[in-house]
Amino acid sequence: MASRRFSKGVTSLVLFSSLASPSFAGGLERGGYNIDQLFDTSPFSFQSGVTYVTPQRKLKDVRDTDTSTSPGGGNLNSRPNTADDTSNYTIPYIGFKAGFGDAIDCLVDYSEPFGGHTDPGLNWAGANNNIETEIKTRNYGGTCSYRFDVGPGQLRFIGGAFYQEVEGFKERLVSTVPLLVGTGNGVGRLDLEDSGWGWRAGLAYEIPEYAMRASLVYNSRVKYDNLTGTVDLTQVTAPFAPLNGAPYGRVTDVFGSAEAPDSLELKLQSGIAPDWLAFGSVKWTNWSVLQSVPFCPKSTKGLVACTSGGATELTSLDLLYQDGWTITGGVGHKFNEQWAGAVSLTWDRGTSQGYGAQTDSWTLGLGAAFTPTEHIEWRFAGAVGVLTSGSSGVVTQNGVTFGDDVSYSFGNDMVAALSTSLKVKF
Repeated sequence: MASRRFSKGVTSLVLFSSLASPSFAGGLERGGYNIDQLFDTSPFSFQSGVTYVTPQRKLKDVRDTDTSTSPGGGNLNSRPNTADDTSNYTIPYIGFKAGFGDAIDCLVDYSEPFGGHTDPGLNWAGANNNIETEIKTRNYGGTCSYRFDVGPGQLRFIGGAFYQEVEGFKERLVSTVPLLVGTGNGVGRLDLEDSGWGWRAGLAYEIPEYAMRASLVYNSRVKYDNLTGTVDLTQVTAPFAPLNGAPYGRVTDVFGSAEAPDSLELKLQSGIAPDWLAFGSVKWTNWSVLQSVPFCPKSTKGLVACTSGGATELTSLDLLYQDGWTITGGVGHKFNEQWAGAVSLTWDRGTSQGYGAQTDSWTLGLGAAFTPTEHIEWRFAGAVGVLTSGSSGVVTQNGVTFGDDVSYSFGNDMVAALSTSLKVKF
């Protein structure tokens, strides 16, 4: 039988270990939504941590399939047919949890749940599709729970809300003509930003004597109904048509709309022997809400609908995701009063469907927790994984063709992550 002290020691490690593995899941997933600190048994706790991720996705066999001067970018097949697609990134987290009496716990936290950064650069055959794209989010959450005795354990009702900000940009080569006539570099840039609200609700059942917990938490969508930004084509100019016509040669205000996905996650854990714990989770994320996000001139807002492939679409952010599934399983062990360790294996279903480079991934995570005193806990973990092979090309969706500008393939690539955090309990 697992003791309550075992529950405190190894359970906290499991929660930390889960931070490393999903940090390079499909879609725009980074840290995701994590409210595990809410279950901390201390009356008050402060936690701060960071995860560093190094994905190594490499594109090969790249072919420029749209060699028109504008807006195809020109014939780029003389450029390298390989590129390093992904960039390293960090995921911060800060949380403060407080308990009120024997029944109420509340958590306020800052996280960056979603994001993406690809940076293949200008010197590759697919520069007409992407030079650099980056999306960032900032999430400010508040979550509370109410628990009461049911049978041998406690049932917990969970609810909360969060405010989320998004910003990003994309650069691509629009035309090679300005390079020939010396009037610009031919690169166009989209900038965007917005903010919105979301909510969460869930249930958990806990039997501390057995280090047992089952939780089911739903996180709502966040509607970005007022995505605003600019399309900068000041570097796409030439002394002759068609590049002198609007909106080439200037900055145009644009608008659009999108949604951050909702998700549902089931987490389970239980003591299986003295000082041993088994844990697992299944998570569904509704990435299919993000297909092609069109951006249209602000001057057309309210006059003509801004739709993918529509008459007023100036540019778009093409994602074409399918829903994501993430499954994790592992075991943890408490070695002594100060040290505990855990190992986990995670499978994540890729969100790309013939367009893009997000295929299935497999990740092995290792973590440890050091508790020098009852008030301080230092956690650290590492993960290594495989991004499986695939290819990207032409996809037709709702009568609109995507991926007809560039095609490429990719092999099985590596990804790694390191995490550390410090928790103070009082």
